[in-house]
Amino acid sequence: MISIHAQPGARRTEVAGPHGDSLKIRVAAPALEDRANDALVEFIAKKLGVARRDVALLSGAKSREKRFEIRATCDPATLLQNT
Repeated sequence: MISIHAQPGARRTEVAGPHGDSLKIRVAAPALEDRANDALVEFIAKKLGVARRDVALLSGAKSREKRFEIRATCDPATLLQNT
């Protein structure tokens, strides 16, 4: 389980760093029609090296505070690595 603090409408999608008990991710997509949520799922899957279907939004669809479940084996610390 990963806790994310999302900032939609950013200049680019990137990890901004810790935000309390969450990880702050700036998302280039706007918070309209689940575009930011879809962009977050895609970004997290790519950073973790897992399939998009293995990243599920558990809660926070309409909030900046979100919880994601990763259904594949991976190291969540790779979200903090620059690539």
